[in-house]
Amino acid sequence: MEDLEETLFEDFENYSYALEYYSPETDSEEKAHLGAIHWVSLVLCCLAFVLGIPGNATVIWFTGFKWKKTVTTLWFLNLAIADFIFLLFLPLYISYVAMNFHWPFGIWLCKANSFIAQLNMFASVFFLMVISLDRYIYLIRPVLSHRYRTLRNSLIVIIVVWLLASLMGGPALYFRDTLELNNHTLCYNNFHEHDVDLRLMRHHVLTWVKVIVGYLLPLLTMSICYLCLIFKVKKRSILIYSKHFWTILAVVMAFLICWTPYHLFSIWELTIHHNSYFHQVLQAGIPLSTGLAFLNSCLNPILYVLISKKFQARFRASVAEILKYTLWEVSCSGTLSDQLRNSETKNPSLLETAQ
Repeated sequence: MEDLEETLFEDFENYSYALEYYSPETDSEEKAHLGAIHWVSLVLCCLAFVLGIPGNATVIWFTGFKWKKTVTTLWFLNLAIADFIFLLFLPLYISYVAMNFHWPFGIWLCKANSFIAQLNMFASVFFLMVISLDRYIYLIRPVLSHRYRTLRNSLIVIIVVWLLASLMGGPALYFRDTLELNNHTLCYNNFHEHDVDLRLMRHHVLTWVKVIVGYLLPLLTMSICYLCLIFKVKKRSILIYSKHFWTILAVVMAFLICWTPYHLFSIWELTIHHNSYFHQVLQAGIPLSTGLAFLNSCLNPILYVLISKKFQARFRASVAEILKYTLWEVSCSGTLSDQLRNSETKNPSLLETAQ
């Protein structure tokens, strides 16, 4: 049994570091260095959770329950739902890193957590791409937008996005597995235990599909849409251009900063099959880049919604309406209490009856 575990660990060590970085052979100095970097990744994840949960919950509350249903509010609602569900499962990953990559939650939560993470990560990225396309068509092709930009068509797009995101997250349900090593449980991608060629092929294919569909395609789409939007709007009005420029720049830069390191390290990870020289770099870089990618889920409501002047106006109006209703209830309750107290003073018999 011990020989089997050693063999499995050797095979495991040669091909998979995506969210599995435990290494019992690391010396104390290297462990201290890696531990410091892993704590930085934990801080990023905690920051994403603390800021993202209330931020996305606020967007869900207003777009889902308070405001009129429009195409735009549906985009933002589903984007916030994707980020919110993704962040709800983030404490499991935070615990995993905090316990030195020990997974005590069982194989099914290992699979479910990875699937939810992949599902909502891709759904979030896809909705960012859809919002970019929608903004371009709405501003540059108003006739086409008026004809096809309907609630029914937007619901169809939303269903397609969630189905595609589910398809992208599906491999996590199949390949995620747990492995016991030295009283340590790892949650990792078990592409194959014995067939090296099949293992390499699956790892390469899934990584490149993730990079192309989950990064390059959305980045290319957003860049083209926003560049065309900037040039078109600039020709029409300098004033309108200035309003949109910083929002567009912030959106593209946030996407680049948060997701580029994650996908670069995913590609770099593929070289570990042929050369283990960068083992320590990957052990440090992948958790750090993962935490940075997770941070994008808390930035989305800020960059896409909260900096919008229209959203700010509607948010203030909604909050004012809620406060007005609450104060009205308190006022009515207070008035009713005063009336009851006055009636009891004028009619002591009522109080005696009540007693």
